[in-house]
Amino acid sequence: MKTDWKRRDFLKKSSAAAIATMGMGTPFTSLLSSCTGPKGMPSTADSVILLFMAGGMAHTETFDPKKFTPFRKGMESKEVLSTFASVPTALDGIHFSEGLENIGQIMDRGTLIRSYVAADLGHILHTRHQYHWHTCYEPPQSVLVPHMGSWVAKELGPLNPVIPPFININQRFTVGEGEELKAFHSAGFLGSEYGPFLIPDPTGGLESVRPPVGMNTKRFESRNQLYERMVQESAMGEFGSDYQKESLKRSMEQAYILLNSPEAKAFDLTEEPKEKYDIYNTGRFGLGCLMARRLIDQGARFISVTTEYEPFFGWDTHENGHTRLVDMKKMIDAPIAQLIKDLDESGRLDRTMVILASEFSRDMMTEGRPDLKVKDQVVVPDFIEDMKNYGMHRHFTDGCSMLMFGGGIKRGHVFGKTADERPCKTVENPIKIDSVHQTMYHALGIDPEKHYEIEKRPFYTTPDGLGKPVMDLLA
Repeated sequence: MKTDWKRRDFLKKSSAAAIATMGMGTPFTSLLSSCTGPKGMPSTADSVILLFMAGGMAHTETFDPKKFTPFRKGMESKEVLSTFASVPTALDGIHFSEGLENIGQIMDRGTLIRSYVAADLGHILHTRHQYHWHTCYEPPQSVLVPHMGSWVAKELGPLNPVIPPFININQRFTVGEGEELKAFHSAGFLGSEYGPFLIPDPTGGLESVRPPVGMNTKRFESRNQLYERMVQESAMGEFGSDYQKESLKRSMEQAYILLNSPEAKAFDLTEEPKEKYDIYNTGRFGLGCLMARRLIDQGARFISVTTEYEPFFGWDTHENGHTRLVDMKKMIDAPIAQLIKDLDESGRLDRTMVILASEFSRDMMTEGRPDLKVKDQVVVPDFIEDMKNYGMHRHFTDGCSMLMFGGGIKRGHVFGKTADERPCKTVENPIKIDSVHQTMYHALGIDPEKHYEIEKRPFYTTPDGLGKPVMDLLA
């Protein structure tokens, strides 16, 4: 569904375009060749694309299939492990769930993680776990915590000074738990200029970087000047810190630079050849992958593309788990595989890390984890008589799958293992969110000791600076 952008919303949405002013005269090609981070730390990646499967993607139905149990009326719920047959991948002996054949055939170019363990956050709520996944901090916090993309934007700045260093594609805040989602789509204490440039609908991408229809350049410049005065004179200008006030002002200035740049064409998907466009065109998520590839070509630093979280839609399968996943796989399989192929063929995969993940997994029988069950949110009958009960409908946190490609990640590698019988929990090499973050930061060359003093306490990229990269994931 195409988002209806209102004129009065334009300045507000554009202010999320955070572009640091350093390096304005440096050609993109020379910036791309830089291979060191702060303090001379070596790096293997320049950019990150996060493909987020919002809503809880069941590992046994996707990248970690177990015994296939086809539907039959009267079957016992406890015998259902996977509702799809398994299919071979490019890796010997490794299978994915049916419907993910294209992604399976590019796994020789990346790493399959089968042992991500989500945190225990009490009663399981999607937005709480998504907050934790994207910030590495457990909610609630006494300060507004930066999204991982904002940390990257702040510490490394833009690769191309015209392209926002942090771009978020596909998540609307007008559906479901919008306010809760906004809580982690933020640069927090780092300042507005490092927040996400929001693209709710990639088919209308240029609307995010152009003045509204009917507004001429002179009128837009007048509104830009008015906006700057409002920052200085409004309550924000009066009560906000000078740092936050200047950061907000810079975010708008840089959005204005983007408006007048040739790089803005990267947001226009109609310029893509039809043959390639059609491969990606499985809906908003697929076109978001295409936009991510086009933006990486122009020097984007961090891009998040989500299947979008809306309660009881997408991966949030409280019923009809099997039939819903048929459609979800059609949405993601071809565009993700094509994204990896395109990046690899252009040579950009070597310096672009791609991460596919979800906040947690799902199971038929267990809510939470076997040794720490929480209140059931779904009623599962002992015997299945209807297709709506066939699938993974309960939140499961003890075994989740992730994929990682490029940016120094090993090729053709499998990390971790889950049990073949229920509960299909992690049994080898568990990895938690602080290690995921630090593995990414390590590849980007971001100093693990980097921190800021907030409310008289040090605030690190991972809590207390204790996160460690998983070196076995890196080549």
